[in-house]
Amino acid sequence: MGGKMVERLLNDKHEVVVYNLTRKEVDEAVKKGAIASENLTDLVSKLKDRKVVWLMVPAGAPVDQSIIELEDILEAGDIVIDGGNSYWRDSVKRYEKLQDKGIHYIDCGTSGGVWGLENGYCLMYGGDKDACKYTEPIFKTLAPENGHLYCGESGAGHLVKMVHNGIEYGMMQAYAEGFEILKQSDHNVDLEKVSKVWMHGSVVRSWLLELIGNALEEDKDLDKIKDYVSDSGEGRWTIQTAIDFDVPAHVITASLFTRFQSRQDTSFAMKLLAAMRNQFGGHAVKKSE
Repeated sequence: MGGKMVERLLNDKHEVVVYNLTRKEVDEAVKKGAIASENLTDLVSKLKDRKVVWLMVPAGAPVDQSIIELEDILEAGDIVIDGGNSYWRDSVKRYEKLQDKGIHYIDCGTSGGVWGLENGYCLMYGGDKDACKYTEPIFKTLAPENGHLYCGESGAGHLVKMVHNGIEYGMMQAYAEGFEILKQSDHNVDLEKVSKVWMHGSVVRSWLLELIGNALEEDKDLDKIKDYVSDSGEGRWTIQTAIDFDVPAHVITASLFTRFQSRQDTSFAMKLLAAMRNQFGGHAVKKSE
């Protein structure tokens, strides 16, 4: 994703210095016009004037490690943008840590995935207003028209992105359940055609629905895909935040727990349910091999 963002910036004539733990991605970016660097110190040395460093690394320790390195080589007034899916409370702590050294920290939720190069990235960011204003040309290039928003003080950007992903969990689950109902019917409904007709005038049309159509066009019965669904952590954080704020979040919570269930080869809970029905009502149980 970071590589595609670099390409979009280069296409709009930004000067970009790149660094990655593996060299292949750096070489690919250089071929498209980027400037290579060997490490973060080398990267910062090649940036001019007020320095802006954009991080696209996994949430948690990789972000903290990058900040530990950067805080010793950046100067007051410089800017660090965390464009990954960091937990918004962690972002506030990082902001406060860097603020002590006069370095600005912007938490920027980034949505767009593999299609961002072509369609642009939706950007939701928080932090000091003047730092966000200074970096606005970057946001304008990366985002489609009206696709970037200053959400407020530190943490607001990643908070908005977290809730965005939580909503995404619920939407995806609703689509999945609805299409399974259609698939189990006796009417032999063409699910790919349904997904595409719903894109015209239906209240449930969306980009996710368009992607469903693409997936079904490639593999009608999804035989090539195992029924195992991972999660990135954003859904968990959304639910935890809902608990902290006393907000009932039934759909998002259920959708996350369904992903957990998809990862079980066998379910002790389901076995126990069957055993209880057998104990109190004499209901038949299916024996394992």
